[in-house]
Amino acid sequence: MTSDNLKHNKSRSAGNTRLEISEYLEVEGKKIAVDMHGFLVDPEDWNQQVALKQAELADVEMTDDHWLVVNYIRDQYEYSSCVPEARHLLKHMKEELGKDRATRKYLYTLFPYGYAIQACRIAGTRVPLKTMLDL
Repeated sequence: MTSDNLKHNKSRSAGNTRLEISEYLEVEGKKIAVDMHGFLVDPEDWNQQVALKQAELADVEMTDDHWLVVNYIRDQYEYSSCVPEARHLLKHMKEELGKDRATRKYLYTLFPYGYAIQACRIAGTRVPLKTMLDL
């Protein structure tokens, strides 16, 4: 995110939380509002191109395994409006990838700065309230 994208802070209410728009991602000619942590202000703005832009900014090269994680997070978030805990994701990974790749260590090789920070940001969720998702 460059300082050229920096705009005046605006806010948007999200339940009891007030989200501050601090920057915009430029994706396919559209400006997508993000908060000060880089999470989408409106998860409805998410699409595959937004995910690729977020991954690029995080220096994450998306593989099939990355997409498996991101799509699982996205599906669960759309269903429940909550970010799934890592233990649920690991169970899904075990079913899809086998037990050798269904580990926290492997998850950290995919997202070195953590599940809650990188994977959820790429998946277009709001910032997880429980940062303990990474433990």
